[in-house]
Amino acid sequence: QVQLVESGGGLVQPGGSLRLSCAASGRSFSTITVGWFRQAPGKEREFVGANSWTGSSTYLADSVKGRFTISRDNAKNTVYLQMNSLTPSDTAVYYCTATNRWTTIAIMSRQSEYAYWGQGTQVTVSS
Repeated sequence: QVQLVESGGGLVQPGGSLRLSCAASGRSFSTITVGWFRQAPGKEREFVGANSWTGSSTYLADSVKGRFTISRDNAKNTVYLQMNSLTPSDTAVYYCTATNRWTTIAIMSRQSEYAYWGQGTQVTVSS
């Protein structure tokens, strides 16, 4: 069992930055792949990115490449989603997820791959 708690969401102006945190507990963090999804109002939940349990591999959706990065601190059992150059289209509830494997982006981008989900944190990009 894995428990995930996101934090760091809020209101930011276009062009600004936010860093989301996902704190995990309940299982050895170094064996967990962590993913990020988001859901904008009226839209389907979509894949944002994922980071392997070693931290050496990361997948990012095309819509966030060059702006978002994922990193992890295994000593703190925490994964970070650094979001830069934010635009109103990034407004969504962001969810942290976890699974125990790492494979192709085609598979890691599926919601069904992840057994554990956080409660979500709201990110609003607006002037």
